[in-house]
Amino acid sequence: MNLPMQLTLGRICLVPLVVVFLISTDSIHALVAAILFAAAAVTDWLDGLIARRRGQVTTLGKLLDPVADKVLVAAALISLVQVGKIEAWIVVVMVGREFAVTGLRSVSAAQGVVIAASDLAKYKTFSQYLILEKSVPVGIEAEFSYLSRGMLWAALILTIFSGIDYFVRFYRGTDLEALVREDERWR
Repeated sequence: MNLPMQLTLGRICLVPLVVVFLISTDSIHALVAAILFAAAAVTDWLDGLIARRRGQVTTLGKLLDPVADKVLVAAALISLVQVGKIEAWIVVVMVGREFAVTGLRSVSAAQGVVIAASDLAKYKTFSQYLILEKSVPVGIEAEFSYLSRGMLWAALILTIFSGIDYFVRFYRGTDLEALVREDERWR
């Protein structure tokens, strides 16, 4: 169990705490949720950096890191729907894209084709990390609301375009005829 793996597992363990504090009505709890979420987001950057620098990149780490990201972001977004800060349809698009891309990458990997995370997908994840409107201190909510709303729309647009990018790269790198038997192809 190396340090990058511990950071990734720590990020996964922070998810329930983020959710509990995020859905609380107490404003101090919202601040705690924001701090925990920010700490988890930093571990996303740190675990990869440490793994590459120390030569500790593992197959399990490559699997768990994106899972930890998706669980953290999905849990936070769903919690924000619960407290009325984000529209449900936006979260459905964002989480749906995560499921679609994960499935796509699995199918691609089964064919021996690896679709690496693109810069666009990394920007998407970063923009999703910046949606923390609930933790804004009382008194500056109105000003921050515009910035938060802008970040939400940027995250949504990046989510859609990075999803399209994955599908285009999948289409270019995969033998589509090998995915479905000839007699089942157009049913």
